[in-house]
Amino acid sequence: MAHQGDNQRLSGYEEVGDRLTEEFAGVHPPETVQRCVAAARHGAQEVTGGAAPDLVERIARKHLQVLAVVAAEKRRRSPRSTLGNAP
Repeated sequence: MAHQGDNQRLSGYEEVGDRLTEEFAGVHPPETVQRCVAAARHGAQEVTGGAAPDLVERIARKHLQVLAVVAAEKRRRSPRSTLGNAP
C-alpha cells in the first residue's frame, strides 16, 4: 500500500531514516528503510493520532527486523541449484 511521502524524505524524520539506513546497511536498501519509516509514521498517526519520531523509529526498526528474518528464511529454504536437486 502506498503512503503519502513514500517517494520523498519526510520532514522531521530524516534523522530516523539516516540512523536506520546505517543500522540496516547491507540488509535493506535505503529505499526500503525510507518506506518503512513512512509506513510507521502513517500507522502511528492512524492509531495514536500522533507520530513522535522515537515511536516511528521503534516501529520501523521492528518492521525492518521482521523483513530481514523473512528474507533470511526465504534464502534458507530456496533450492541451492537451478535443478533443485542439491542438498
